Parts: sequence; structure tokens; C-alpha cells
Amino acid sequence: MSNPIFAPIGQKTLLLVDDSAENLQILSALLQGEYKVKVAKSGEKALEILTSNPEIDLVLMDVLMPGINGFEACRAIRANPGLAGMPVLFLTALNDANDETEGFAAGGSDFISKPFHPEVVKARIRLHLALREEKQRSDALLHILLPDKVVDELMQHGAYTPVRHPEACILFFDMVGFTTLSANLSPEVLVNALGDIFTDFDGICARRGVTRIKTIGDAYMACSGLNSDDGSEAAACIARAAVDFIEVLKHWSQTHQIPWQCRIGIHTGAVMSGIVGKTRFQFDVMGDHVNIAARVESAGIPGEVVVSEEFAALLSPADFSCASLGVRNLKGKGEKELFTVRRKLTQEN
Repeated sequence: MSNPIFAPIGQKTLLLVDDSAENLQILSALLQGEYKVKVAKSGEKALEILTSNPEIDLVLMDVLMPGINGFEACRAIRANPGLAGMPVLFLTALNDANDETEGFAAGGSDFISKPFHPEVVKARIRLHLALREEKQRSDALLHILLPDKVVDELMQHGAYTPVRHPEACILFFDMVGFTTLSANLSPEVLVNALGDIFTDFDGICARRGVTRIKTIGDAYMACSGLNSDDGSEAAACIARAAVDFIEVLKHWSQTHQIPWQCRIGIHTGAVMSGIVGKTRFQFDVMGDHVNIAARVESAGIPGEVVVSEEFAALLSPADFSCASLGVRNLKGKGEKELFTVRRKLTQEN
């Protein structure tokens, strides 16, 4: 099983900025074999290239240039949210400690004085590209583990304030007969299969506007309505995702000849969201309605999306058909009417 987060990243692109054509030629000759190279002869041109070329990975910039000098250009780069993480290495004839201090104060990532040793420049470039790549991987993993809103608040404030969501929709997915089935599979086959299936589910959640909360063994938990108070829209999003889960699992079982079956249960109600833990933290949702959703899943029918009466009431009859399963006793939660949900054929997505 491959993980795209940790897949190799292709050849890097450098932007060389210097008002001297001779210096640009020397640097281009030094770096072109290992990197893609773009050049700019002014700070203004560098900013223009950076805003129109998202593939730039690092800037190697002179300081003393007419117009916008290197320090000013770096400040402009740092002020642009889309470029804030861009490594900017100063390569300059300035060699005073005050100049170096100003360079770092402007947001520079490194300061290399001329005359320079070619291998030192290459080593500094490799170091800062590696640091940026590692940060990108960490950020990508963080955005998979946590909702974007939570990541943004953590980045800005170092903490996430717990929130109450008045009309969230909670989904539980669980494999049927997993213990018996897993006894006949090797650990590698079992883990890879679950990884592939849950990766597909993650993609569905991202496309449908649903938040993956966590996986526990063969169970998958997701939630919608964390970023909005529109209960009907949240219900439609997670219902579409649930139907997609069923279809993916059916297709996966056919192509891999492993007879996976599942139950899916969905309920709606008020929940609280927050970060649990400080070292191995996890974003989670809590509240009695989470427990009810779990009970709906346990009382469900294999291969069907089963929902509570409260959730069914949020769905548009134009998009979904709901069939009553009658009143079921949910362990510890009393009796509740449950429904199966199917997407109507007229619904395009």
C-alpha cells in the first residue's frame, strides 16, 4: 500500500535573483544540473514570478539591487500568505554582522556572503529544501488528521478552543464478521486492505465535505456539520458519503475476492468538538448523540445505510428515499424508529 503523503517529490525549482547577468550565469551553470532554474534581475521581477509560478521551491537572492532590494523583497514575500513558507537565502557581497542580522530580521532563511564556495551554497540549498519538504509533509499529515479550521487555529494560537455544534451528523461504520474473516488473512493483507479501504473513505469525506474523526480497528467514524449550522446540508453531505462507502466496499470486495460486509449508522444532534491529549493528541467529538449514533450502527442491517428518525427528517425527499425499519430498542438509549436511506437515481452526485 502506498501513501501519497510520503511519496517522492520531483525535481525542485529555484528562483535566482541578481541584477548582474554575469552572476546569474555563474549560478545557473552551478545549479542547472540538479535543479530547474528561473532567473530575475530585480526584486520587483522576483515578486512577479513568485506570485505567478507556484512551483518555485526556493529563492536565492542578492541584496544590493536597484529598486526593491533583497531585504525589502523578502519582507514582501513574508507578507504574502501564499509565500510565507518560501525559503529565501541571501547570497550577497555584504558581510557585516549588522547586515546579516537585518537579513534574518527581514525573514531570510540563510545568509551567505560572497565570495562563496560552490559546495557550501549547494549544501545550504539542499538543507533548506529538505526542511521545507519535511514541513510540507508534516502539514499534509496534520490536515488529514485534523479539520482545516482546527489546524489553522493551532497554527495561529497553539491551541484549539472546544466548540459546541448544535446540529452535527455522526456516522459510524463497522465491518460485519471482521474477527472471523481476519482469522483467515495474513496481518499484511488485512492491514493493507483496511488501509486502502479507509484511504478511499478519506477521499470520499474530503469530496463530500465530511470530517473523518478516527478509525478504531475495523471501525470508521465521521462527522458533518462542524463548520456550519445548516443541518439539512450536513445531513445530505454525510448521507452521500455513506452511500459512497457502501459502493466502494462492494466494488473492493468484488475485485479483491474478500467478502467484506459492513453496517453504517447515522444520527444527528448536538456534540462538542475538541483536542484530546497533549503529546499524542486527537481531534474528537463528544456527547450523548455520539453514543446514539453508535447504537444506531449496532442495530443496523449489513450493506445498508441505517439512520435515526431525527436524521431522516433532515433529508430531502427529492434526493433520498427513506424506508422505515420500525421501532428498535437501542441498548441503553430506549426505543427509536430507524430507517434505511438510499440515494435516488435522479440525483447526479
